[in-house]
Amino acid sequence: MRRLLLVPVLLAMLAACRTTPIAGPMPAPSAPAAATVAAHDNLNAVLWVQASAEYQALAMQTYRSATARLDAALADPGWDALAPADRDGTRRRAALPPAVILDVDETVLDNSPYQARMVEDDTEFGSATWSAWVAEAQARAIPGVVEFARAADARGITLVYLSNRTEAMQDATLANLRAEGLPVKDDSVFLGQGTPVPGCTQRRDSDKSCRRRMVGREYRVLMQFGDQVSDFAEPAANTPQARAQLLEQHHAWFGDRWWMLPNPTYGGWEGAVFDNAWDLPGDTRRKAKRETLDAKR
Repeated sequence: MRRLLLVPVLLAMLAACRTTPIAGPMPAPSAPAAATVAAHDNLNAVLWVQASAEYQALAMQTYRSATARLDAALADPGWDALAPADRDGTRRRAALPPAVILDVDETVLDNSPYQARMVEDDTEFGSATWSAWVAEAQARAIPGVVEFARAADARGITLVYLSNRTEAMQDATLANLRAEGLPVKDDSVFLGQGTPVPGCTQRRDSDKSCRRRMVGREYRVLMQFGDQVSDFAEPAANTPQARAQLLEQHHAWFGDRWWMLPNPTYGGWEGAVFDNAWDLPGDTRRKAKRETLDAKR
């Protein structure tokens, strides 16, 4: 009897199965949406400079530490921040008036808006766009530099702006510096690329050695500031090995006479890894950079 009662139930279940559509194969997962924004090598670097508290803290830390060393540097007549190769030795250092040498770009003035435009437009550095940016004279001062510069100026220390901006950019650069509150003694304190230095021959246009020597003829240089090792002394060549050798040779001067500012957006360090061949296609340069990475695998 119990078996007979199960028959209607089974029939009902079979009927239900006949009216339920049989599911087909599961659809393949949809592919990720294509990127709507082009990738740019400099995105994170520029964002870090503009948006991170860490960048601002490093810059302020550098200039505050340097300010704390000014009095000791002034009091020591033998204090000299020029590498021996950049010192003529034609006059006694102790008799010279004191000065500090500052690079301009990414050391005194923040050009990250120009870098941001390249990220937004998916372009690279160009002479025309760079000249137009400099002419705008809208770069902001690096955190901490104005306070340091005013402290140095109050002690009678001349600020010399030694830059690889060209001499033709002098007026716009000095206007930008003054607008940001930087002391500018007169036009002579800007030494741009192309400044003639009697009795000195440089290896390439960007070499600052002759201009540093020129400053040393007139001043006792207490400190130097920059964002590249070549802002302090010229490496034997722009290779990773020569740059590391310069750092090793002068490591004791950093944080004492030489003061480095962080700049992850550009520099000689980048060109050094692809033999400074900037005319290579972007993909080729990127490949060389990736091959330089150490992933410890």
